[in-house]
Amino acid sequence: MTSWNYGDVLERVAIAHPDHAAVRQGDATLTYGELLARADGLGQSLLERGANAQDKVGVYCYNSAEYLVATVGALWSRLVPVNTNYRYGDDELAYLWENADCTAVVFHGSFTERVARVRPRRAAVTTWVHVEDGTHPCPPWAEPFDALAAPRERRRTHGRTGDDLLLLYTGGTTGMPKGVMWPQDDLFRRLNAGGLRRYELDGTLEDLTKALERDGTGPVMVVACPLMHGTGLFSSLECLAEAGTVVLLTGRHFDADELTETVQRVEAAVVIIVGDPFARPMLESLRAEGHGDRVASLRGMISSGAMWSEEVKRGLLELNSSMLLVDGFSSSEALGMGSSVMGAGITRRTAEFTLGEGVRVLAEDGTDVVPGSDVPGLLALGGRLPLGYYRDDAKTAATFRTIDGQRYSVPGDWAKVRADGTILLLGRGSQCINTAGEKVFPEEVEEALKTHPAVRDACVVGVPDQRWGEVVMAVVQPDDSVVPAEAELIDHVRAHLAAYKAPRRVRVDAVRRSPSGKMDYAGNREALVAWLAEEVGA
Repeated sequence: MTSWNYGDVLERVAIAHPDHAAVRQGDATLTYGELLARADGLGQSLLERGANAQDKVGVYCYNSAEYLVATVGALWSRLVPVNTNYRYGDDELAYLWENADCTAVVFHGSFTERVARVRPRRAAVTTWVHVEDGTHPCPPWAEPFDALAAPRERRRTHGRTGDDLLLLYTGGTTGMPKGVMWPQDDLFRRLNAGGLRRYELDGTLEDLTKALERDGTGPVMVVACPLMHGTGLFSSLECLAEAGTVVLLTGRHFDADELTETVQRVEAAVVIIVGDPFARPMLESLRAEGHGDRVASLRGMISSGAMWSEEVKRGLLELNSSMLLVDGFSSSEALGMGSSVMGAGITRRTAEFTLGEGVRVLAEDGTDVVPGSDVPGLLALGGRLPLGYYRDDAKTAATFRTIDGQRYSVPGDWAKVRADGTILLLGRGSQCINTAGEKVFPEEVEEALKTHPAVRDACVVGVPDQRWGEVVMAVVQPDDSVVPAEAELIDHVRAHLAAYKAPRRVRVDAVRRSPSGKMDYAGNREALVAWLAEEVGA
């Protein structure tokens, strides 16, 4: 059986379609031949500077062709790319690059001053690679990306295997970031299972080449979310493996108008987003500007990582009823937990998913939840999984468990199983609020709040309380049209859910999310605590 490696796969893609666009951003295009040549040049340069097989390369860049060249270059040369969140501060960067054992870091010029501060703390990083972006010139302690990635005579000996790693660092919900160790063979098989072009995985590289020659190039895909997170990076890798074209936005902050204009300009078939934080502004932009025809080319919208509400999906389908809206329920350590597909004549409620293959829902006593029993359970995914968390045996043991003799990933997501086998996602257990002994899942309350016509976004957290242990509180971001009263919002939740799930207090303010669209529960909780303290002080 073939042991799949992205370097091998992308080499076959580049040989079959060397002149096809691999990456587009604005007016710039990188063909597959150019992508492979630059990736090989960078990989060789890093090896010449002392990197060894499976050494780690930090990629500290905004969305760009250079981000993908650096990632593919690492995979191509048996090095391990390490995604780096561009919102991290000095201490977080120092921790991540130390924890990942990085020996090289590729960074955008915009980050030069921060990298200069962190650099003395990371002596193990011996190669710093500066990506020119018109902000800061290449410092004397770094080398220019374009010089290191210059095409040269291709290195022919690699020894790549399916056990070669990709490290995906995830912030999770608590503590410092942790690196999910994905063997490339397992990752390729997982992503291929959900891809648009599904290769015969029991076949060979020669069979893959024949498929590429027979079926031609893949879809044009606009990746609107950051490559520094799994949804953007994994979607891009799958698109490249399918000989598709990855289209990146030029702005460094999400702009719904730019997204819809780009979709129309490149005649995209697919767009990758992260739930309502992307889809809702996109829908509002299309409606407000009368630009509904901008999404006419789309065959599908794919989301993962944040809640995507039924209301917003319906609005998008009104503009293009021929596309499918695919809501993937996954996490960095558990790809393929579930999916929800909505299209013309196909309706799915918010947070309602069909379980993926190999998924179990386990009650607190370890038994399988009976469908229709209304008992919450933990989701556990079997099959192809990461090895664990890099340099963290305790967290690995807590998440990757052996159940009935089989290894499962149990990231902490709770759900109820309906009688028909579909699940209603309740939320991540680490965010579960325990108020007077009752469990409250934030996402359930957030969705109730967002059914209020004046609510644009909502975050629900537990705040420590001497009497109840924790109390439910919320931050609500209103629609531009009207600002709802606090009591009105609390009553609205009470009309939909049990009274103990309703927030005790609601602050009307902007909801904090990461650039990928994921909820920043810690930041919103801190803002609520500070707001309460101000009220007491006043």
